[in-house]
Amino acid sequence: MASQIRLKILPSVRCLFDKVVQIKVEGLAPHKTLELRSKLVDDRGETFKATALYEADKHGEVDLCCAPSLGGSYTGVEPMGLFWAMAPVTPHSKFLKKNVLSPSVVVIEALSGDTGELLASETNERGYMTEGMQRIPVQEGRIRGVLFIPPGKGPFSGIIDLYTLGGGLTEPRASLLANKGFVVLALAYYGYKDLPKKPTNLDLEYFEEAVKFLRRQPQVKGPGIGILSISHSGALALSMSSLLSGISATVCINGSNANSIIPLHYKDMVFPALPPDLKNIKNTDSGLFDVRDVLPDPTLEKNRASLIPIERASCHFLFAVSEDDHNWNSALFAKQAAATLRSSGKESFEVVTYPKAGHFLEVPHMPCCPSGFHAAVGSNVVFGGEPKAHSDSQLDLWEKVQEFFKNHLDQST
Repeated sequence: MASQIRLKILPSVRCLFDKVVQIKVEGLAPHKTLELRSKLVDDRGETFKATALYEADKHGEVDLCCAPSLGGSYTGVEPMGLFWAMAPVTPHSKFLKKNVLSPSVVVIEALSGDTGELLASETNERGYMTEGMQRIPVQEGRIRGVLFIPPGKGPFSGIIDLYTLGGGLTEPRASLLANKGFVVLALAYYGYKDLPKKPTNLDLEYFEEAVKFLRRQPQVKGPGIGILSISHSGALALSMSSLLSGISATVCINGSNANSIIPLHYKDMVFPALPPDLKNIKNTDSGLFDVRDVLPDPTLEKNRASLIPIERASCHFLFAVSEDDHNWNSALFAKQAAATLRSSGKESFEVVTYPKAGHFLEVPHMPCCPSGFHAAVGSNVVFGGEPKAHSDSQLDLWEKVQEFFKNHLDQST
């Protein structure tokens, strides 16, 4: 019987990471119980898995686009549930993809719900770079990063992606965004190649150099570029938008309106790190730290030296906020940033709120990371997020980010 059963991944077993696929199992006995399993091993060697139970229809088929999961890692009709619901085998592990030249490989298995017998399997190769895209390592002056140039004649709008968590360089988001018709510079700023591993301060002149570098690339059209940030880099993005020229649109995902962790210098200005209030660290029942309330209100007079002067900015802003963000109170920070802009007579901003999402709003179908290692804390912490709601938020935000940049970066040649 097993030899007649077919597991299909449509339209192809190969696709980009942010694409939706259709999973179908055919050749089953009518109304038989089926278990589906997914498995993914990341670039660190960590394994992520999900399972779901289904019942075949009267034709002996299970189509995840219309059949509900009856149990397992998720329930209900979830075409991509086997992807976003994957959880790490080692607790508190965040999915890591370093090499975007190779796909993330997800193995899907169909097993008998009665006997556990393996009936069929298939592999989905989820890539990061479309055919013809250029990936160019950048080491010019002080700048370190990777430039992604989409195929086609161009020129294209340019974006700097400030995705670095605990140092290093993360390329998946930048490469996937470049597939949408943008030139994207994934910019590192510490802990990468010859950049300092633990800098005592950050120089905004470094980021200014990156803006100038991207703007002068022949494939990049003006007049201005975009900035895409998340977490710690949110304040850097706001600083760049407020103090540097040549920036037209900035996305800040669960960031802060004040400088944190590392002092920031620019010319004769110094933005000290917002001093943490360690007594606000909470211990959870699971043994994890909850650091949501560790950073104090940056608008208080004693903390204002860390506050980013976004009233100086003349670009468009998109603030994306997760209400279940436990890295810090990003909802408060975004609200304060919006109030500052509004009081300065500026309405060129939007705040998008996701009620049950956690800190790491990633590209679509990325496994949720509700807890993990926090580099600044030096321990595992709660990051928040309910997997289903978090996944839906990632899908929505990915579309909003693209639309935002297309609307506010000049698309004319």
